[in-house]
Amino acid sequence: MAIKRNSGQLRTRSSASILRVLGLCCFFYILGAWQRSGFGKGDKIASAITKQTDCGVLLNLNYETHHGDGVMMAVGSDTAAKEFPPCDEKYIDYTPCHDQMRAMAFPRDNMVYRERHCPPQEEKLQCLIPAPRGYATPFPWPKSRDYVPFANVPYRSLMVEKALQNWIRHEGNVFRFPGGGTQFPQGVSEYFNQLTSLFLTDNGMVRTALDTGCGVGSLGAYQFEKNVITMSFAPRDSHEEHVQFALERGVPAFIGVLGTIKMPFPSRAFDMIHCSRCLIPWSANDGMYMMEVDRVLRPGGYWVLSGPPIKRRMHYQAWKRPREEIEEEQKKIEKIAELLCWEKEHEMGDISVWRKRKNYETCRQQDKPTLCESGYAEDVWYKNAFPNNELQCMLLKNPWIVFMKHRYKKMEACATPYPEQTELEGVADGEWKPYPDRINAIPFGISSGSVPGVSVDMYQEDVRIWEKHVKSYKSINNIIDSGRFRNIIDMNAGLGSFAAALESPKLWVMNVMPTVAEKDTLGIIYERGFIGIYHDWCEAFSTYPRTYDLIHANGIFSLYMNKCKAEDILLEMDRILRPEGSVIIRDQVNVLNKVKKIVGGMRWNIRMVDHENGPLVSEKSYKTWISRVTRHSFIMEGDKRKNPSIGESSFSSYVSTVEDISVHKLAEPTIHTPTQLDQNKIIEEGEINVFGAETYFNKKLDDD
Repeated sequence: MAIKRNSGQLRTRSSASILRVLGLCCFFYILGAWQRSGFGKGDKIASAITKQTDCGVLLNLNYETHHGDGVMMAVGSDTAAKEFPPCDEKYIDYTPCHDQMRAMAFPRDNMVYRERHCPPQEEKLQCLIPAPRGYATPFPWPKSRDYVPFANVPYRSLMVEKALQNWIRHEGNVFRFPGGGTQFPQGVSEYFNQLTSLFLTDNGMVRTALDTGCGVGSLGAYQFEKNVITMSFAPRDSHEEHVQFALERGVPAFIGVLGTIKMPFPSRAFDMIHCSRCLIPWSANDGMYMMEVDRVLRPGGYWVLSGPPIKRRMHYQAWKRPREEIEEEQKKIEKIAELLCWEKEHEMGDISVWRKRKNYETCRQQDKPTLCESGYAEDVWYKNAFPNNELQCMLLKNPWIVFMKHRYKKMEACATPYPEQTELEGVADGEWKPYPDRINAIPFGISSGSVPGVSVDMYQEDVRIWEKHVKSYKSINNIIDSGRFRNIIDMNAGLGSFAAALESPKLWVMNVMPTVAEKDTLGIIYERGFIGIYHDWCEAFSTYPRTYDLIHANGIFSLYMNKCKAEDILLEMDRILRPEGSVIIRDQVNVLNKVKKIVGGMRWNIRMVDHENGPLVSEKSYKTWISRVTRHSFIMEGDKRKNPSIGESSFSSYVSTVEDISVHKLAEPTIHTPTQLDQNKIIEEGEINVFGAETYFNKKLDDD
């Protein structure tokens, strides 16, 4: 039952509730004011602690994320990076695996002493190769084709020895290259026009070429006009400036010789191979050198021979050789070519052109050459051989011990079999595609399943990914597209998609296939119309110091983990990179942490940026000339001064702990830039160029 109250009682209760609420509000207001006044016990304690604490900025805080094994050290840490001092000036042109003094200890037969002979671990230099005095910024392409700063390659001997052949002229502060050569003193342009009249070299079908014994690279320099990219090589001999001048001009080249070891290329790589008085004894050793040419020449490719013994009846007296000897050499070459089933298509003046048959079905000759064993064609680089199980155990305990015996792959006098084909009239290894269509077309090696583990879908995805990566590189480092970078090297080229994404007439890429790579895809790179080489990065590259403007290293330190020292790889990168050059490194973050610590002793500056897919992507890192770094993919940038001996930083900068690292090699203070071609004009301000100064072993610096 409910009881109804009267209105007077309700009004009394309502007034009391209001008074209680107002009282509570007043109490808490007074309590708060008292606490805020600072007279509370807790506030006194807090105030005392604040007075005893230094709240200044801490200079040793590390804001970088910590990944992996915690190798990344905070700035100010007690663990200092190993410092790498500058090398003595005598090492300005040091080529570790082609050292002249070491070469003299090897036999001269078959040019063995001119082959690769790398120093053991205990003899490797642990210092930074300096640039020569007065080293100047290279001219941009195509001016670099014709002009090179004298200070960069201060050698006059070649100018004297080849004066009548129009190779090179010294004009004031520059060398000028008129385009002449031993076999084409009137200029390589006219010579190239002759080749074009014999077989089409300007329709895109001939794209990759090899010049054996390249002189100063004039053929390769002028073939760029026809979209033909030419790999050139020559030994480091009495004319040691050859490769230096070629690279200084912006022409692909490396130090090498056709002696006893196989050329560092895959089989069926080149559309054309050229020899112009290259002094290679083609008929010697049962035709072994021509058989090596056959190995790396594509089915349907051309071999061009100009000079001795061609046109022997007219020139044998000038060559200072008996006529009978020259004729006998010519006959041997003709016989070996016939044995290899090459067809002689043209002979005009001093030039002869043979063409390799498209397949075995078109070869009808009776005599057959000895065929090489299965696997010979692609087994190019030497392998590391352990002498016993005890050494293997030592290497497991200490991976830096390098007592491994090296077995270089020797050439043999045998013919490389053609690959199998389904069409009788087709080209073994697939029909040729013109350039530039072949860049992103599906290579025959992939569509036919010849490369295990690489499908068409994987190839197309690789193309897409590297287009994205390169776009990101360019957004961070706009110098890549400016024409400043001419000579570029990709240390772990994969399918060549980095080079494809960069493709431009302003630059070229040396695609390197590490010999320890899981998949050998260098043949695919050549199919796409690019050039490359096999190499083991535990050893020095076959080039001079200051060769490349940009180095791209994708996963290289992970690949060589526990195989050789990361610092040796970094020192080699420092050796071959031009001052004011850049480096891009992509690798796992924990690996880059270790690399960054080493680079701290090389005085590379570091800048970090995120991976293009965001900071949480744990992929790889790159370092470029704009020193930036990414996390999980970062970029570092740095400067390489021109003269480490005066305490300047050797590399531009180095990327940090993320996936992409970008490094920049800054020019040293003494750099000058050639501003005109006047003999009386001194070169002013500049960066750096390909090859530096006098050879360290037998020449002195020119202080002029």
